[in-house]
Amino acid sequence: MHKENTQVLVVGAGPSGSTVSALLHAQNIQVTVIEKAQFPRFSIGESLLPACMEVVEQAGMLDAVNAAGFQYKDGAAFRREGVYTQFNFTDKFTPGPGTTFQVQRGSFDKVLADSAAEQGVEIRYQHELLEMEFVGERSLLTVNDENGNPYQIEADYVLDASGFGRVLPRMLNLEEPSCLPPRKAIFTHIVDNIDAGDDQYDRNKILISVHPDNHDVWYWLIPFSNGICSFGIVGEPEFFDSYSDDKIEAIKQLASEEPGLAALLANAEYPNPAGELGGYSANVKHLATSHYALLGNAGEFLDPVFSSGVTIAMKSAQYAAECVIRQLNGEKVDWQQEYAEPLMVGVNTFRTYVEGWYNGTLQDVIFYQKPNPRIKQMISSILAGYAWDTDNPYVKNSLQRLQTLAEVVRAE
Repeated sequence: MHKENTQVLVVGAGPSGSTVSALLHAQNIQVTVIEKAQFPRFSIGESLLPACMEVVEQAGMLDAVNAAGFQYKDGAAFRREGVYTQFNFTDKFTPGPGTTFQVQRGSFDKVLADSAAEQGVEIRYQHELLEMEFVGERSLLTVNDENGNPYQIEADYVLDASGFGRVLPRMLNLEEPSCLPPRKAIFTHIVDNIDAGDDQYDRNKILISVHPDNHDVWYWLIPFSNGICSFGIVGEPEFFDSYSDDKIEAIKQLASEEPGLAALLANAEYPNPAGELGGYSANVKHLATSHYALLGNAGEFLDPVFSSGVTIAMKSAQYAAECVIRQLNGEKVDWQQEYAEPLMVGVNTFRTYVEGWYNGTLQDVIFYQKPNPRIKQMISSILAGYAWDTDNPYVKNSLQRLQTLAEVVRAE
């Protein structure tokens, strides 16, 4: 069997794979990326957060992203039982970009991958990882090429950027149950035909709406620059049992149950099939060793409610690249202390806010009509993706601070 060598093998060419490979290539590290799919390909996770733009710029991809014509995004809007509120991400506590984009991921991921390739990264599409074994300090991987022919690559380090595919966690038996209850999402892309004059709709913001009778059920509406919206509903799996097995009909019925959405989408068209994603929350035994690291969704995925997926993916790419560079330069790297623990600062902050959304504490904070402006800026920073900023008290002591704030607003 044909055998090759590389310094770093990256599994997956999505946002974490493309950015980490560009960051490594910029430091003259030989990187080979294998990607099972052919780009463009569909993915959810379409509303980005401003914090990820720092990594996009660091990876040399900002010009390509800015030139792609994606929908500008400057915040998030929320609606519950007729109460409408907005968070402007430029009005935040943490320094850094305050705007980003809402993107159809097939196009966005291809822009990032093409940018990495233009920088000199080798990406092999329709190549699938079959096996991995450890040979001393290196790893030996067996891969199928686009014609189904196996070959081997020996690598100094392996980065799993396979997203929901979770290639290494499944291959190496690393998966563990998530601490979050199982939830399901049904979604589609619609032609929204929304009246541009509606004063409670801003195409520059994702709209999160709460079901009027079930506050742990929520809707996303993500406008794109071409008149299309991503529209989805998230709830516990049994919630959907009383709705049609035809997911488009179920989505239409659910849209009609939330008055604000019913009005916004009165003229919407549903020309596309619906998708479904269930059991997506994931956890693993560990995130990294001296042989490999798990990036983004391959390691941990929480919930789509705060659009944290791409930001966690890119931050993991940033942290992993720094550690890989040092290890390949002969330094001793403690992957738990220097990669996993710093990454989990932000992941755990997002976890606090995901759990707070579903147990009602965060919803009560978000929909409070007389917020303290400074505290709102701190919350806005986290919603904008700056979940690693420990100068922000609502990051440093996220659970305690959020619970206390909810108690205060409930008492008024």
